[in-house]
Formats: sequence, C-alpha cells, structure tokens
Amino acid sequence: MLSLADSDMSRLLNAGDPDPVEWINATGRSSIFLTCEHAGRAVPAALGDLGVASAEMDRHIAYDVGAEGLARRLAERLDAALILQRYSRLVIDCNRPFEAEDCVLKQSDGTLIPANANVSDAQRRGRFVEIHQPLHEAISVALERRQAAGGPLVLVSVHSFTPVMRATGAVRDFELGLLYNRDARFAERLAETFSAANADVTVKLNAPYHVDDVSDYTIPVHGERRGIPHVLIEVRNDLIQDASGQEAWAERLAGPLLLAAQSLEGSSDGR
Repeated sequence: MLSLADSDMSRLLNAGDPDPVEWINATGRSSIFLTCEHAGRAVPAALGDLGVASAEMDRHIAYDVGAEGLARRLAERLDAALILQRYSRLVIDCNRPFEAEDCVLKQSDGTLIPANANVSDAQRRGRFVEIHQPLHEAISVALERRQAAGGPLVLVSVHSFTPVMRATGAVRDFELGLLYNRDARFAERLAETFSAANADVTVKLNAPYHVDDVSDYTIPVHGERRGIPHVLIEVRNDLIQDASGQEAWAERLAGPLLLAAQSLEGSSDGR
C-alpha cells in the first residue's frame, strides 16, 4: 500500500474538497453489494479545471453518465449497500491499478487532459493515495465484515458506456453488457434471468470490453481474489442519462439480480 510519504508530496485534498467515498445504505440487508467507481465528476481545487472545457466534463470521459443515479436506485430497490466514488476519472481512474497507463489519462476519446500531460510519478502516487486507496479500503473492510458474518454475498459494480466513441466512430449497438474475467458464473446467470424478463433488450457478455487485471481493479481485487460471485454491469448511457431512465433500468435490473443471486445461493457448489 502506498502512502503520502511514498509520494513525497503535500496533500492534494484540502478543506472544501469532497471526501472520495460516499456510503449509501451501509447496513443494507441484501446479499448484493454495490459499487460505483466512476460516479462523480469532482476535481480537487488544487487541480483547477484540469484544463478541460466544462462541456467535456459532461461526457463519458469524465464520469459514467447516469451510473450514480442507477446505482442509488438499485440500492433502494434491493436494500443493498452501495459505495460511490466522488472524483472524476480524469483525476485518477479508481477502477484501474496504479501500474495501468490509463490510471491517469493524458487523453480520452479524442480529448486532451492538459493537467495530466506532465504528471510526475510523485503526483500520480499522491492522487492514488488520497482518492483511489480510500475507496478500495472501504470496499475491502465492508466485504471482510460481511464474509466474516457468513451468508451469501455478491459483488456488483455499476457502470455505463457511451453509444459512440468520438475518436474512432465505433458504435456500441446494444443496451447492456455483463463483464467478468476468470469467473463467469454470476454474469452468465444474470444474462439468463435478465433476458427472460427483458426480451426487448440486447445483452452481451464481456462487451464493450473484457475485464482483466490491467483494465480493471474492483472485479479482480475484490471479486476474484476473495472468491465472491461478481459482475460488472455496463448500461448504455443514453438510456440512463435522466431520472426516468435510471428508474426504468433499476426496475429492469433489480428482479433479475435477485433471481441470479438466489440461484447461486441455492446451488451446492456455487455454479
């Protein structure tokens, strides 16, 4: 684990900057535990506006559009605990390991991030220590307590994706992606239960990308290493950019999530 001493820097976050971590329904009784790593768009005052136009901060490059609202509504419907991350992924990506090149982006989907152009290793470490680590320490502590208490536990990471990549023109012509790496059991169960209830929705496994140890952090570290059934949910962001869309998709997802979790609980080997 890194520390501010390792970064050889003064603190980045100061009075007036939001805490990186927000708990929602911490004592929720559901076996489903929710995270939302790209919920926020906050930028520490010390970094100004990152040199990025305000309109760009409304795009998917800065945060997962609609994911926070969807995650909050799922937490309410499921009585599930939820941990949100408040800072923009352009400050530091809290779903990447420290070693990943895109943990601190210099460019994203055709947009340059001037404040990141010459980030030193010490500055990179400082951002990681003050923003990334508190989130994942909170998730670790919560999961450890729940595992120690016994009973079923499923990790669900909530995200959204853009329909079209500006830089490449790549089109994502589906509504829901269910992502995993080494352990497909919960993603596959959820694909079955969701499709049975939502025949009008196109569901893809491992799209728009595939989880691995470099492209992601939450699933490999908190799901795979702990042996907790898990899935990373990606909803196309034009479907959840407002409250009505978030409510509709929370309703679509809640029942299938419960059914998938219950089906794992009822199988003797978890498969």
